[in-house]
Amino acid sequence: MNNTWKIYMLTLISFLVGTSQFIISGILDKVASSVEVSVSAAGQLITVFALANAIGTPIFMVATAKLNRRKQLLLALAIIFLGIVTTIALPGFAFLMVSRIILGVGTGVFVVTSYSTAANLALPGSQAGAMSNIAMGFSASLVLGVPIGRVIASVYDWKVIFWILGIFTVLGFIAIAKSIPSMESEVPVPLRKQLALLKNPKVAIALSVTFFVFIGYSVVNTYTTPFLTTAMSMGETEVSTILFAIGIASLFGSKIGGFMADRIGTNRTLVISMIAHALALALLSIAVKSVFVAIALLMLWAIAAWAFAPTQNFNLLSISPEASGIMLSLNATFVQLGFAAGAGIGGIAVNSSSILAICWIGAVSVAVAIFVITVSFRLTSSLANTQR
Repeated sequence: MNNTWKIYMLTLISFLVGTSQFIISGILDKVASSVEVSVSAAGQLITVFALANAIGTPIFMVATAKLNRRKQLLLALAIIFLGIVTTIALPGFAFLMVSRIILGVGTGVFVVTSYSTAANLALPGSQAGAMSNIAMGFSASLVLGVPIGRVIASVYDWKVIFWILGIFTVLGFIAIAKSIPSMESEVPVPLRKQLALLKNPKVAIALSVTFFVFIGYSVVNTYTTPFLTTAMSMGETEVSTILFAIGIASLFGSKIGGFMADRIGTNRTLVISMIAHALALALLSIAVKSVFVAIALLMLWAIAAWAFAPTQNFNLLSISPEASGIMLSLNATFVQLGFAAGAGIGGIAVNSSSILAICWIGAVSVAVAIFVITVSFRLTSSLANTQR
């Protein structure tokens, strides 16, 4: 029986799961107002989500290794549903923080398991395409989920979004229970073996670059909506439109990153994307009063950031091809750690300075990544010349 429809079903559920992750950045001001905290404090909801995702996911995957993939998917959705119920039912900022921690773990487990499940369901030779469909589901949550969520939150209470996500999570649970066969999970790689790769200088440097780039991305992404409403004085319609445009730019960036890596090489693509990223943020704080220029720079920022992401995956696979799965897992962890640090640093900056400070902080963080990767290239070149 053809499993294509099952892969698309997982893609649709991935869209819903991705929306539960990214939606907070699109409605951050409304969430902050409803629980009576500052926007900078509300930004820490993204920090705790990312930390729970980065730290909790590998631990949880090892703990549930004996479960088959269907049960792992169902468990992940059950955890996500619990996080959604906590978001809706329990009042106050403290419980909202708890709900984001729960959602962070559930989302991480679902992401990891859905990738491997889609690959297993695909026909031989089509595994990569199946996995890219899952990635497309998560990317679509940026393009559609966040701006649609913003529109809903502007008309109704923001918790309505989570009511909708909760209903579809239950439907997804039923669909997976009835359609996904029992497939044995892969033997998990012990955490000790994963961390041992960090002793390799090339791996450590590459992951530090990931960390600093995603600090630069997160510090702006977390506070995009407050930036648009305060620094650029935009209304609801304009904010939703720009969030949609940024989502489209993110998708385009993912595609152009792979295209450039094939044409001009991984290293050049990484450096070009990071330079564009840093310049876009540095110029954004200066050009904020010019709406068209500012929007163009936000689009360039999104394209550059998401061009970096797939290219860095290719780079890490070339560094340690014998441990591809572990490398991608470690990179995902450092992405989430970057998200957490960026949201935290951005919150401090917004609370103590101007919202425009996030642009400079993001630019500086990416500039640090450029410096690190440039030094690593030179060291690698020097060692190669010495060994000749």
